[in-house]
Amino acid sequence: MIDFIHAHSTRLYAIAAATLSLIAYYVQDLPTGLILALVAAVLGTGEAIQRIEDRKTHQALLLDPPYADRS
Repeated sequence: MIDFIHAHSTRLYAIAAATLSLIAYYVQDLPTGLILALVAAVLGTGEAIQRIEDRKTHQALLLDPPYADRS
């Protein structure tokens, strides 16, 4: 499960951000403090996701490029 989350962290983040946005829009009685706390949590999670993606990109840059079979 952890490997799945690590491999698809950006997609899961996008789903969570979209879901929270829809909930904040359609549920009228949410307190403003709760909405602001959710926004802060989403921004913090986005930063963590960015660091994961940067780490994966850095690891990929260290690998030798794949070569196509030119037969």
